Amino acid sequence: MKQGLIVKSGDSTDMDMNLINEYSRRTLSKDEVYTFSVVLCDNDIDRDFERFTVEGLFTLQKLFLGKTGILDHNPTAKNQTARIFQTEVESVEGKTTKNGDQYFRLVARAYIPRSDNLNEFIHKIDTGIIKEVSVGCGIERTICSVCGKDIHSVECSHQKGKTYDGTLCFGELTNPTDAYEWSFVAVPAQREAGVIKSFKKGEVSMENIIECLRSEKDFTLGKDEKREILTYIRSLEKEAQDGREYRNSLVSDVKKFSLLSKSGISQNTMNSIVKSLSVKALCELRDIYLKRASTVVPPIPQTFTGNRKNRESNEGFTI
Repeated sequence: MKQGLIVKSGDSTDMDMNLINEYSRRTLSKDEVYTFSVVLCDNDIDRDFERFTVEGLFTLQKLFLGKTGILDHNPTAKNQTARIFQTEVESVEGKTTKNGDQYFRLVARAYIPRSDNLNEFIHKIDTGIIKEVSVGCGIERTICSVCGKDIHSVECSHQKGKTYDGTLCFGELTNPTDAYEWSFVAVPAQREAGVIKSFKKGEVSMENIIECLRSEKDFTLGKDEKREILTYIRSLEKEAQDGREYRNSLVSDVKKFSLLSKSGISQNTMNSIVKSLSVKALCELRDIYLKRASTVVPPIPQTFTGNRKNRESNEGFTI
């Protein structure tokens, strides 16, 4: 699960204080902090039909050390309430996951400074009002349990939560790359407040992102994908600007050659016509009017005589 649970609180030990004081700017005493244990995540299949691998939990054990606990995944300074000072992956004897594997979980020890503005928050933890948490982290790949392919790629046609020949399809969250924060939440495992799933390294391209969009599968964009989309949008904006300028020049040509060809169409009517025409249609109309205009007003330069014979007499230059 990507959500977790506060499992217990208790008195701080000397070992706890030694670890806590590694993060504080001054040496704190036991009566200045409130400590508790929290299950951050585990290797069981969650309500999003995803799960961390055991190897991933051990990676997250290192990544979550020292990370800040906030409220509702809102990363503002005023929402910082706790900090993790110790992490450990542990197995629970006699407990298995939904698909029959040995159950493992990532447990963290965290502390909250005792203060007037946080005492009520601590009271809510002690009374069980606040007990759910959710983690935010970066994942390199999500592997399909049915075919073993990246579940966000076009190579995988399976959908999480469905059963194929007796095998439940779920995503295995592999190779965690970063741990951003963990959050106290009212409704755990919200998709917006869960694991941030990224594309496989080396495959972050606009083509792959578009393929995922066309596949209609759920996925969340990471920093690299967002950067790729922004770059793509900027290039489209540049092309769109060039296209607008080209279309404006076509419209100008159509109006000009329409007048020169003496088409008889009024300016207001022509303005209405060109508004709805495509670039292709404007090109065709421009060529038609240009051809007609050339017969009405031949585009002959003033200095061109039209006859080699007249060049010698310079009659073509007579004004």
